[in-house]
Amino acid sequence: MKAESTEADGEKVLLAAATAFQAALGERLLAAYALGSLAHGGFNPLVSDIDLGLVVEDPLRPDDASLIEFVAQSQKVGGGPLSERLSVFWGTLNRLHASLEGGRFPALDRLDLLENGRLLVGADVRRGMPRPSAVELIVAGAEFAVEFLAGVQWAASGGQSGLGSMQAARDDAVDEVRRPELLIVAGVRRLTKLVLFPVRFMFTAATGRVGTNALAVEWYLTRNAAPSKRLVRAALAWRMAEPIDDDAVADLLREGMVPLYVYYIDDHVARLNGLGKVELARAFMEWRARLEA
Repeated sequence: MKAESTEADGEKVLLAAATAFQAALGERLLAAYALGSLAHGGFNPLVSDIDLGLVVEDPLRPDDASLIEFVAQSQKVGGGPLSERLSVFWGTLNRLHASLEGGRFPALDRLDLLENGRLLVGADVRRGMPRPSAVELIVAGAEFAVEFLAGVQWAASGGQSGLGSMQAARDDAVDEVRRPELLIVAGVRRLTKLVLFPVRFMFTAATGRVGTNALAVEWYLTRNAAPSKRLVRAALAWRMAEPIDDDAVADLLREGMVPLYVYYIDDHVARLNGLGKVELARAFMEWRARLEA
């Protein structure tokens, strides 16, 4: 598959999914948006997700969640190239305007909707929608990290839907960070995600912006105390061209992966304790202990 044609394949997956949700929800689908790299740029078929945001008419119905998950899974299984990358975010208009629970639209993705969302279906309904607060952004990123990167159980575990492109981390999730050979075998997509997620979460916590991987890496490289800069810079390059020297990759991971995660965890433990999110901070500290065991 040629590189210049694969972004078009991502667009096809996105539009097919939007059309399928329009058929399933009918007039209740007020708007569908492209999110993520297909909206703000930087999409690469080697590693990028395909993010779709849905705004549904109120009131929230008991079967909305199951219907949306059914359509999403149907698209992932029956779609074209890259269809397994589909990640669906959704909520009703009133809940998005009032930042209430219901659906699946975490704060980071609501900010992406406001800043970068590209309308695919319906009418633009973002006018008057509030920006997530700095606290919401930090907590949402931390909750995602605990569930999908750390594999640590805590009070609010299990709150994420199965509509995303990643599976919840298992108890042995720290092994990927500590053992380079496991991460290399997992493939370049998993590899770059695990290196760059901490960088992006710290960037958002510090700036209040979603940003692209490139912007987050640029910001990180200016931090005087930040470790593992060679690894972070290399991971950004691997998004564009898969590395061919596994030994060199393993050396970079062995040198930089644990220090990167310890730096990120310490940054967020301080932030979370400062916000009074003690249980979440405790989950991060347990994560740190596992990494250094």
